Amino acid sequence: MAQYADIFDQEMMSSLFPKDRTNDFFEALFGDAEEGSYDISLAYAGDNGNTVNFELQLHQRPGCCLACNLTYGLPQVFSRHPIINIQGVAEKVGEAVGKPENVTWKLGATQEKSRELHVIPLSISLS
Repeated sequence: MAQYADIFDQEMMSSLFPKDRTNDFFEALFGDAEEGSYDISLAYAGDNGNTVNFELQLHQRPGCCLACNLTYGLPQVFSRHPIINIQGVAEKVGEAVGKPENVTWKLGATQEKSRELHVIPLSISLS
């Protein structure tokens, strides 16, 4: 539906996954936000009926390496990490489109788009 593209603009993406969540994640993981090698953002990637697709985009930080061995295990980590809070993101997506009940989600495997950008697909199904 074209209406989803209108709903999930950059402002909504920042609301669903605030920029400071990356630093909070690395602070919890390493005790120092500066230890992280990437910044995480959420991007709308289209829809297919009652499934809305997003990407968790991992953008390499200056002077750091976005190594595959650091990002390939992230779907499992992100799926249960309370700061990343994928369930909370999915619930907010459901609320944004007026379908807050029975929201389910799935993270896909990490994809290397470039040396500076890796993405983790996030599919949110709305009933």
